[in-house]
Amino acid sequence: MNVLAVGAHPDDVDLYAGGLVAGLVRRGAGVTLLDLTAGELGTRGTPASRAREAAEAARILGVRSRECLGLPDGGLRDGDPEQTRTIVEALRRHRPDLILAPWEVDLHPDHREAARLVGRARFLARMPRFEAAGEPCRPGPILFYEQKLPFDPDVVVDITPDIETKRAAIRAFATQFFRDPDDPVRTEVSDPEFHEALAARSRAHGARIGVTWAEGFKRDGPQAVRDPLHLAPLAPEDAT
Repeated sequence: MNVLAVGAHPDDVDLYAGGLVAGLVRRGAGVTLLDLTAGELGTRGTPASRAREAAEAARILGVRSRECLGLPDGGLRDGDPEQTRTIVEALRRHRPDLILAPWEVDLHPDHREAARLVGRARFLARMPRFEAAGEPCRPGPILFYEQKLPFDPDVVVDITPDIETKRAAIRAFATQFFRDPDDPVRTEVSDPEFHEALAARSRAHGARIGVTWAEGFKRDGPQAVRDPLHLAPLAPEDAT
């Protein structure tokens, strides 16, 4: 399976879908992380430090590659012809069987715009007359991950075997998520309470499906089931 995991900023995918990414890699999928911006407007750190941290997080997750499209942080715009073309070209270049992208209902405008841009680009990538580099293709479905605003998921994925890998990838973004108690430069995501709330959400998703840790996702369409036996939950490994 060829997976393209898209984030508006470096650390978005790692923070909110890192468990799924680690699990896909562990199962043999080829995963590419695609950061739309370099996060140059971030309060903490610099674009250079975030790039180094993003590369280290990618190494920890074991993905095939990580790429930054260099679109403007704080300036993502659904319908912008150049931004749309850039993402279409990325889709045609990577030809994913599955796309991970941010959900469109979120407090951050870049997250909202990124969701719509990816949805638009996925449709246009297949159209031969859309002027963009690369051979037209039909990218696979989108799984949207939740960010600051939680949602009622369509899909809940057990990430218990991969929770420590996800945590290590998050720790790689030291300038973004961690600070000394006396550091005057404070942001919401560098507050320990933010990470406690994120962990609580993951535990709540896990409780929905009877596991310890999980991530929730929305689909961009119905789930196709060719074999109805796949509707039955898997028996526990220790069942007798």
